[in-house]
Amino acid sequence: MSRRAWGLLSLLTLAIAGCASKAPYEGKSVAQLERMLRDSNATVQAQGAMGLAELGPRARSAVPALIRTLESSDTLVRRESAKALGKIGPDAQEAVSALVSACKDTEWTVRREAAIALGAIGSDEAGVVAALEKLRKDPDSLVRKAAQESLKKLNPAASGSQAPSRK
Repeated sequence: MSRRAWGLLSLLTLAIAGCASKAPYEGKSVAQLERMLRDSNATVQAQGAMGLAELGPRARSAVPALIRTLESSDTLVRRESAKALGKIGPDAQEAVSALVSACKDTEWTVRREAAIALGAIGSDEAGVVAALEKLRKDPDSLVRKAAQESLKKLNPAASGSQAPSRK
């Protein structure tokens, strides 16, 4: 899906969400949001991941469920799951290998969120650094920038290379 299509989809989602008094994930507990991840509807799953992202580190018990949803066939579910893991931060350490795999996703938005999440979790193991280094050569400039920023977080002393320029 092109960037323009993603932008239009995002605007439509925001417009629909603006019509409701609150988002479907607002005010829900971690357990309720985790149940949303197991729903058969991908939109509900994505909303569950969005809610978990809002809770950040308080959602650490949902890490195993978020790891499973990183393998969803739905791009939005994968993207929001990666984002939620990043918002959980260092407590999502067990998701590192799944996020490294997500760095190879066919969708640039998933690769970008996986790169951001790896920087937020803070693992500098060899597989993480190698995946982020590979993403520094990604065709998408936003993915390259996310990888560069995460590498800086993981090893500020070794980040002498310049951030990629915007296409």
